[in-house]
Amino acid sequence: MRVFVTGASGWIGSAVVPELIGAGHEVSGLARSDASAAALTAAGAQVHRGTLDDLDSLRTAAAASDGVIHLAFKHDIAFSGDFQGAADADRRAVETFGEALAGSGRPLIIASGTLGLAPGRVANEQDGHGHDPAGAALGGGPQTRRGTAEITLALASRGVRSSVLRLPPTCHGDGDHGFLATVVGIARDKGVSGYIGDGSNRWPAVHRLDAAHLFRLALEKAPAGSTLHAVADEGVPIRAVAEVIGRHLDLPVVSVAPEDAAEHFSWLAGLLAVDSPASSVLTRELLGWLPTHPGLIDDLDKGHYFHNLSV
Repeated sequence: MRVFVTGASGWIGSAVVPELIGAGHEVSGLARSDASAAALTAAGAQVHRGTLDDLDSLRTAAAASDGVIHLAFKHDIAFSGDFQGAADADRRAVETFGEALAGSGRPLIIASGTLGLAPGRVANEQDGHGHDPAGAALGGGPQTRRGTAEITLALASRGVRSSVLRLPPTCHGDGDHGFLATVVGIARDKGVSGYIGDGSNRWPAVHRLDAAHLFRLALEKAPAGSTLHAVADEGVPIRAVAEVIGRHLDLPVVSVAPEDAAEHFSWLAGLLAVDSPASSVLTRELLGWLPTHPGLIDDLDKGHYFHNLSV
């Protein structure tokens, strides 16, 4: 298949591209910079220069493909305070892909997330649906992204083999500079490895190579309108994560009171406090996906998060 991938040079995309090429697919990756273009060329992919705001370019690339995997998101403006702007750009891109692929039966897979789907219990693929696609009824912001996921699933009725692949907050592996690396950096800076409250709240996790494999399976055979969970560890207690970090950095492991969490963990505090385990049982049954790479604790114990000092 000829596959157009947005976010192709990012943390997940840079694993998805070789996964696709290794299975015999041709990949065209969206690149907005010379560095991204060079990385794609080195990986054996074709380069499609452009940005998420260039909708005509996105439409052309999607129409020329046999399928689209949409991974890109404007994290730069989202984390600088304009999450709504990033979510709106994401919505427009998905709508453009839907228009280009309508009636073709070709696949469109978008990345979403599991965090906060069903706080306090194990969420599954059937949770988190029924949101207002406009995102307005729930206040916009992150809910706009959930509305975009619902729009994607609804494309099944317009002849698109659409699916939403939800990623856990921790997609770990060597070279990760995301949430987990940030937690390690905070521990190094503060001189303690902290967790909030009793640390019993749970985060699901997946190795990025296992996630990449699931994106390929979704492209190749996910039924239209599928919701998929790229979850290997259903829920790792945050205290267990803190204990591994403390052991590797030779730091005390301490509880941080909820009222002090924002000062200690900064912007990550709200996310780190959520108890949000998730299951992938239905995904495994549907597509035969079986994670084979190390789980979160085993991957932490390999030490690469502590050798990579730039976080």
